[in-house]
Amino acid sequence: MRKISIITITYNAEAFLERTIKSILAQTCQDFEYIIIDGKSKDSTLTIAEKYRARVDLLVSEPDKGLYDAMNKGQGMATGDFVWFVNAGDEINDPSVVEKIYQQITPETDVLYGDTYFVNNEGEIQGLRSVITPHRLPKNLQWQDMNLGMLVCHQSFIASKRVAPVYWQENLSADVDWEITCLKKAQQVVYLDFVLAKYLTGGISNKQLKRSLIDRYKVLQKHFGVFGAVWAHILILFRGIKLIITKGGKYW
Repeated sequence: MRKISIITITYNAEAFLERTIKSILAQTCQDFEYIIIDGKSKDSTLTIAEKYRARVDLLVSEPDKGLYDAMNKGQGMATGDFVWFVNAGDEINDPSVVEKIYQQITPETDVLYGDTYFVNNEGEIQGLRSVITPHRLPKNLQWQDMNLGMLVCHQSFIASKRVAPVYWQENLSADVDWEITCLKKAQQVVYLDFVLAKYLTGGISNKQLKRSLIDRYKVLQKHFGVFGAVWAHILILFRGIKLIITKGGKYW
């Protein structure tokens, strides 16, 4: 059986890390590698991680150059056939998820994806991503579908290492680039008709919105060309205006 490596990236996340770990260790199927990459936290994050050291296959705590540097590190250290990033504050949705994922993997499978719940700092569900954002989740996902943004939340996107590229470390939209590249190279993409993860809102892209928009343009230009990137952002702008008018624009 092809094996999954679940990777948690964390830094100064003492308020959230334990619920992430508990959701992973609650899985009915524990046949996966679990890796925690910590950026040399200054709070009690590492102490929390050490509590579960018996089940963590690899725990690394050292300075890094940011989120995507840490993710590259985790991906490079993973020995599984697939990588799945469930970062600090995020959770696997329910204890049966890993077991159900394994039931869908074939020798040709390169990408598995599904839907995601948004949660707040307290872990309370705010809604289903495909419902409360414009990102409708197609059942036959192709890389061209990503021209208007990240259709699949990174926490609900699992990729085989044979198609997973190195993250574009200096780009805040590196996750979009990573998913597109995985889809371009994938032999078989599998839609999962259940919710995979809970995503803690308010990531680095939301906190650095201007730079994130510029970086997203660079990603779209790389894959769709200059005209494709410009046209996509015109459509995204109109979509954003519509959201502000109808819903207040909370989730783009």
